[in-house]
Amino acid sequence: MAENPPSPSETEVAALIVETLQLDMPVSTIDMDAPLFGDGLGLDSIDALELSLAIKRQYGVELRSDTADKVDIFRSVRSLTHYIAAHSPS
Repeated sequence: MAENPPSPSETEVAALIVETLQLDMPVSTIDMDAPLFGDGLGLDSIDALELSLAIKRQYGVELRSDTADKVDIFRSVRSLTHYIAAHSPS
């Protein structure tokens, strides 16, 4: 992780994930490239829905379930942060 430290935006998105999903872990322990689902943070489809709603509230970016590249968007904190930055209205 030292080779590619998290950006402030990635840390902010990781904090949103921890807060929204009430994860019992410090943000500093999240690997920004680790999978959000499965072996990574272990999120599930309900978590994805809750997280999508929080991202829409926080950033104004809508993540729809029928988005073709949703698997790539939700691959990691880093990929999610890049998507939000690229699609943020502000």
